[in-house]
Amino acid sequence: MDAPAAGYAFEYLIETLNDSSRKKFFNVPRLGGTKYDVLPYSIRVLLEAAVRNCDGFLMKEQDVMNILDWKTKQRNVEVPFFPARVLLQDFTGIPAMVDFAAMREAVKVLGGDPKKVHPARPTDLTVDHSLQIDFNKCAIQNAPNPGGGEPQKAGKLSPLKAQPKKAPCRGQTACRGSCDSGEPGRSSGKFSSQIENTPILCPFHLQPVPEPETVLKNQEVEFGRNRERLQFFKWSSRVFKNVAVIPPGTGMAHQVNLEYLSRVVFEEKDLLFPDSVVGTDSHITMVNGLGILGWGVGGIETEAVMLGLPVSLTLPEVVGCELTGSSNPFVTSIDVVLGITKHLRQVGVAGKFVEFFGSGVSQLSIVDRTTIANMCPEYGATLSFFPVDNVTLKHLEHTGFDKAKLESMETYLKAVKLFRNDQKNSGEPEYSQVIQINLNSIVPSVSGPKRPQDRVAVADMKRDFQACLNEKVGFKGFQIAAEKQNDTVCIQYEGSEFRLCHGSVVVAAVISCTNNCNPSVMLAAGLLAKKAVDAGLRVNPYIRTSLSPGSGMVTHYLSSSGVLPYLSKLGFEIVGYGCSTCVGNTAPLSEAVLNAIKQGDLVTCGVLSGNRHFEGRLCDCVRANYLASPPLVVAYAIAGTVNIDFQTEPLGTDATGRNIYLQDIWPSREEVHQMEEERVILPMFKTLKEKIEVGNKRWNCLEAPDSTLFPWDSKSTYIRCPSFFDKLTKEPAALQPIENAHVLLYLGDSVTTDHISPAGSIARSSSAAKYLTHRGLTPREFNSYGARRGNDAVMTRGTFANIKLFNKFIGKPAPKTVHFPSGQTLDVFEAAELYQKEGVPLIILAGKKYGSGNSRDWAAKGPYLLTSTGKVFGVIASFENDVEVTLYKHGGLLNFVARKFS
Repeated sequence: MDAPAAGYAFEYLIETLNDSSRKKFFNVPRLGGTKYDVLPYSIRVLLEAAVRNCDGFLMKEQDVMNILDWKTKQRNVEVPFFPARVLLQDFTGIPAMVDFAAMREAVKVLGGDPKKVHPARPTDLTVDHSLQIDFNKCAIQNAPNPGGGEPQKAGKLSPLKAQPKKAPCRGQTACRGSCDSGEPGRSSGKFSSQIENTPILCPFHLQPVPEPETVLKNQEVEFGRNRERLQFFKWSSRVFKNVAVIPPGTGMAHQVNLEYLSRVVFEEKDLLFPDSVVGTDSHITMVNGLGILGWGVGGIETEAVMLGLPVSLTLPEVVGCELTGSSNPFVTSIDVVLGITKHLRQVGVAGKFVEFFGSGVSQLSIVDRTTIANMCPEYGATLSFFPVDNVTLKHLEHTGFDKAKLESMETYLKAVKLFRNDQKNSGEPEYSQVIQINLNSIVPSVSGPKRPQDRVAVADMKRDFQACLNEKVGFKGFQIAAEKQNDTVCIQYEGSEFRLCHGSVVVAAVISCTNNCNPSVMLAAGLLAKKAVDAGLRVNPYIRTSLSPGSGMVTHYLSSSGVLPYLSKLGFEIVGYGCSTCVGNTAPLSEAVLNAIKQGDLVTCGVLSGNRHFEGRLCDCVRANYLASPPLVVAYAIAGTVNIDFQTEPLGTDATGRNIYLQDIWPSREEVHQMEEERVILPMFKTLKEKIEVGNKRWNCLEAPDSTLFPWDSKSTYIRCPSFFDKLTKEPAALQPIENAHVLLYLGDSVTTDHISPAGSIARSSSAAKYLTHRGLTPREFNSYGARRGNDAVMTRGTFANIKLFNKFIGKPAPKTVHFPSGQTLDVFEAAELYQKEGVPLIILAGKKYGSGNSRDWAAKGPYLLTSTGKVFGVIASFENDVEVTLYKHGGLLNFVARKFS
């Protein structure tokens, strides 16, 4: 059955863009007038896709009208959605591409042209989700600051990188190479070139260093283990139109999607339309921060979209989240993101779309927005949508978007009213529910002094610390006698005299942990350090300061932004990469400090930007420990105490004796965002683009066929031509009644795809293990079901192999069933195989919510191959619409599409 051309019913809405590009687009606002103007932006994207893809079969005019009438139809109707593209990670991508390869075989057998078989939607597949860690090494530095000690043994130089001509660094004081550059951070022309071209750098001098041996070993094992799959992926990218494979060593699906694959506005044959995406990764929701509608779905839905079918969803409620006010000057991006996430979790937005509006949205950077959108699982929303605005366009400009394309993008989005601005007008969207978050209500805070869950607002820090001194010894208290709370002890350190007291900071560390994931907070710390140094402020030398970032990339952008030397001048020199202070690997405090603490029984403090702290964890003599953002770590180090009210008390004085307060040196969010865009985003996108377009040596040298049909290897246990099409005829066979069927499984309620679909390691006693053993493999070579998703023989045997499957025939959790003719208790696969040989059709009896979950591709394919009838029954077989009836008559979606190509 051939469907009419998509969009035929609404061709009259096609117009030409009023700019130099002269591109075409569907002017959907003309369809609905005032109805359109009050739709949430996310619903407008659904509506445009419905109009553009309306063919009278898969997308009916009534579906379009239902979306237009969202205000009255939300929660009550199901609508189809055609996303612009599909994103796969390798575990779910392999079975989808194997199906397309098998379909080419079937089309040829039926007399059709296999070259016509291609995915209907642009499909990107990332390989790096399959990374397994076979080798690891945790080297934790425990040496006095600054660095030094015995030089580490050099790892093997990467064969994929140009070899450095001069000896690499081995440590700050032990460096004997060419990087005796004097002052840390002092740069030259050659220095800039080395930063740009060498992502793995010496933490002290930013010179090339050997690539970690563990990285090389893991890469080599990965290529060996996955060679068959990688060759198949490479063949797929060569022969299928609309398929792009992101080479290994590039990055995970959601990050590559955000940083490289996102278009914002799609262009196809001079037709413009909004970018949208579904994929097999829960972090797909990140792209909603760029104004791209997208969410994660199961493998079967993703493959259906690749085959030209829509995703079906209940028309959702849309919660409008209005951001108002201005954020507190001392609030970091992390404070804002966690504050908004906490509020949404409390309100309850499970299963709904969330859409942000209001004057406060413009204060959020793209990094903030994508982080909030990425945390949807934390508060249960399907997605959190940020419509495109000027902040988005500026970000895209910094990522290297073509200027002409940006201009066309802006013109188009404004023409179809998908561009957000802060000016209120009569066409404001109406929402199912509106919640308000005043950004001014989000306050900077720290956690401590003993437990990470005890949060303290920075404004209350002095009052809270004094209360802790008074309280009995416990989760917060130290029980210091009132007459001793003002005691001080003098120390001599490096020729100067200092006074220690309760609340004195003796450890300050910016360390490798969650705070470093967001570049804005690290840059904020660097900018604060710069302003502090310029104002003449210093950190007392007895404070044990350190900077241990999570990766060389942090060093890269701190250096390129020019703030690393200022952090260094305050004592925050890079000591290495890895867990250090937070796991108790603080360099020893000086004898003078230790003696003073003991002499005065002082409650001294450590401040760090990690996620763990307990009393005595940093050092057994440091009783109060606080978790803080990186800029606050630097601020408390400068103040020298946590017993301070930043609003009324100065950090210190400048050369003229003028008091310097925290607000005088705290960088604005605008300053941080600008530096983030210019010094982090652009280089990061440039590097990623090069990685994807150039590839890497192993991938580029990997041999792969380029034949129209894939040359299946009969000996392969990873890639196998599935049997879905074995009995395919040019025309569907007449439907036959299911008579004298036996019940394969008798299941209760809430049997999810986790119970059905093969996942995890392959048990040695399973049917899949027996199959692999028969093929000559040892248990060590079994790998996982995920790695063997391209082999239907393994996956069929792994269906219902979950040890927690409760089959009422058995009466206990086990992947077993009863073969009633013989009375034997067998593995589910073995029983199904026996029934099949006997010519007995099978059904499955299951309760409510059967098949719920995300692993739906093999949860559908596995039972199909087990029961030989192609239909799994609950109690009553029902068909919801004409599409389902058509697919059933054809024996399923794959058969339906194969016949269309033939």
